[in-house]
Amino acid sequence: MSTEPVVTKVELDTATATSVIATDADTAPSEVAPVSFFRGTLFQIFVVGICAFSAPGIWNAMNGLGVGGSQSPVLVNTANALLYAFMTVTCFAAPWLTNAVGFRWTLSIGALGYPLYAAGLYLNNRFGTTWLVYVGAVTCGISAGFFWGVEGAIATGYPEQHKRGRYIATWFTFRNFGDIIGGAVSLALNVNNSRRGQVGYQTYLAFIAIQCLGCVFAFMLSNPEKVRRDDGTRIEAPRGIDWCTELREMWRLTTSKSILLLAPLFWYLGWTFAYPGTFVATYFTVRSRALGSFVTAIGGTLASWLTGALVDVPWTKKRQNRAISTYILIAAFNSATWIWAVIIQNEYTVTQPVLDWSNQATFGRGFGLYMIKKISVAMVENYIYWCIGNLSDSPGDQIRYSSILRGIETAGMCVGFGVQAVPTALIATASISLGLWFFALPFSYYATVRVVRKFNELDNKRDELSGSAQQDNNATGV
Repeated sequence: MSTEPVVTKVELDTATATSVIATDADTAPSEVAPVSFFRGTLFQIFVVGICAFSAPGIWNAMNGLGVGGSQSPVLVNTANALLYAFMTVTCFAAPWLTNAVGFRWTLSIGALGYPLYAAGLYLNNRFGTTWLVYVGAVTCGISAGFFWGVEGAIATGYPEQHKRGRYIATWFTFRNFGDIIGGAVSLALNVNNSRRGQVGYQTYLAFIAIQCLGCVFAFMLSNPEKVRRDDGTRIEAPRGIDWCTELREMWRLTTSKSILLLAPLFWYLGWTFAYPGTFVATYFTVRSRALGSFVTAIGGTLASWLTGALVDVPWTKKRQNRAISTYILIAAFNSATWIWAVIIQNEYTVTQPVLDWSNQATFGRGFGLYMIKKISVAMVENYIYWCIGNLSDSPGDQIRYSSILRGIETAGMCVGFGVQAVPTALIATASISLGLWFFALPFSYYATVRVVRKFNELDNKRDELSGSAQQDNNATGV
């Protein structure tokens, strides 16, 4: 492991803030030395993206096939509820592990449990074995919590502020490649399977092979103190913070207004993940599920990039206007999507259709709903991580923010999958999702307002620095 700075209690103020070296005009270096691509922020996003593709991306691909590609929604929904219960705990513990071993090792450790989860689904699919499904779920839950905490911190804390929306979209693009490739593989293997049921067991062998690479790819990551942003500034993330100090910092952020405002939206996001997989497993044929996994991943990727571009690209001069406009677009689109979902689900509860692309008359509406739902989730997901990324420039604080909020998200997932495992009528799940979304809307609006206020503060500070520099120039006759 690399040698990194150790923080004493005397240095608490700087250590707990895990501050980034200032980039203002009065402290920035006059000449920016060339930044190595492999130490730049873009390469770090590529690395965490590759890891996200091979571990949670492939996991998403399996669940994109409908409850892990299984014929039994109850088994996999129960396993996923168990997974997220353990994952919730380790999400909150991610800052402690990162403080002890660093970002790179935490990312690698976090990827270890994913192949075992896929192996459990493989054995169940081929031989009907159930015990490894539960063992894999527990193991994956323990490791994935660490993974989720640290990958979110890297994706939101490493990039330069004006690139965060697009870099978060890059991270999600790699993640969605898991769905794209997994869906393509499954579609090729199951294209002639026009019945409802489980996917072929050969699908899981490809998934397991890809997931085994995640913990290896993680070692290409640079820890924060070795990374340089494009203006040459370093990203400082001291280690050696004692556990009591870390606990206080976690509590400070947990009770902050930013966390409290974003918490309902993260809970909503976690809750909704169980619904689409159960929806396609209930109504779609095997090959239609594979097609859905493939096509919705592409749509979700494009939606994530659209959101990233809307908040980053200067289509209006002020970032504040871009933030509010993007929020309004996402709020309107997702609200309409959930209203439509409840209407369609109410109809399907009565008709119980079998949806296959060979019957376009019935297939189109159900498939369209599934795709639009995935697109709306991608837009919400990108936007809330962009909000997190603008709460602090520090990867140290970012891993705390990410761990707390993703812990809330996984708790929502745990409850969501647990409710579906009972099982619960899909119309009830869709209706609750609609209610949670409208409950979270006003809180997320005020979270957006806080980001806008931060932009105003930064703009005012920049104007003050610019005015001060102009006065100095006038005084010296420049």
